Amino acid sequence: MKLYVPSRMTAKPPLVVLLHGCRQTPEGFDAMSGFSALARQCGFVLLYPQQTEANNPQRCFNWFRPSAIARDRGELMSVRQMIDFTCGRHRIDRSKIYVAGLSAGGALTSALVATYPGLFAGAAIFAGMPLGAARDAMSALRAMKSGVLRSPGEWGDLVRTVSPDQKTWPPISIWHGTDDSVVNLSNARASVFQWLAVGGINADAGRTTLKPWGELTQWRFKNVVQVSFYSLKGFGHGLPVHRTARAGQTSRFDPYILDASISAPLTLLRIWGLKR
Repeated sequence: MKLYVPSRMTAKPPLVVLLHGCRQTPEGFDAMSGFSALARQCGFVLLYPQQTEANNPQRCFNWFRPSAIARDRGELMSVRQMIDFTCGRHRIDRSKIYVAGLSAGGALTSALVATYPGLFAGAAIFAGMPLGAARDAMSALRAMKSGVLRSPGEWGDLVRTVSPDQKTWPPISIWHGTDDSVVNLSNARASVFQWLAVGGINADAGRTTLKPWGELTQWRFKNVVQVSFYSLKGFGHGLPVHRTARAGQTSRFDPYILDASISAPLTLLRIWGLKR
């Protein structure tokens, strides 16, 4: 794990957990996204779980292996232990723990929220996969390329089976580029259907707003935005970051941190209530 703790923060700071994508490192992800600079400005602790080549040669989180995403086992257990360690060491406000992930990290975010929904106050999936889309490396590649055909109810059942007694779920946002050539856009729609089904929300109840960068569709439950879908027109595979949001950052290059007219880091801090 890599941890960033700002020098100035409240007595019980929030925690943001970020899961990188394949072939990424926490250092490169952070340098290009600017999350640690935002943590310093806003006073939250930042946790990066880091995949190793010993676990996956491409440094992908193994979101497709049942043994890696089982409750209190494998990679899910490891990330949960990192969160618990950080909470104890830095007196984290446990009501303000947020998680976001890109690509394979986004797919692992799905598994984390499905398995430990009460742990998180909010989540975001960037160019990721729905829970249960694959069970091995070969089916993962097929799902990424073409998606998996299931009904909304079937997608929801995959989450409900993991946490059958859960009644409330953290708000979740799903982000995906229409020109993503790595993870098919149909996977984002499947993720949307999955979390709508879990929350018992009618898919037809969403409100779509046209934006300069694409479309934002939101679904409310009990007057709270529960599911949001950011469809980024003409955008590829990566995390959208506005160029000005990276001012002052290093010149490290990361092919999966892409310039856009919307900044995902700043948007997340706003919807999570962390931006000062």
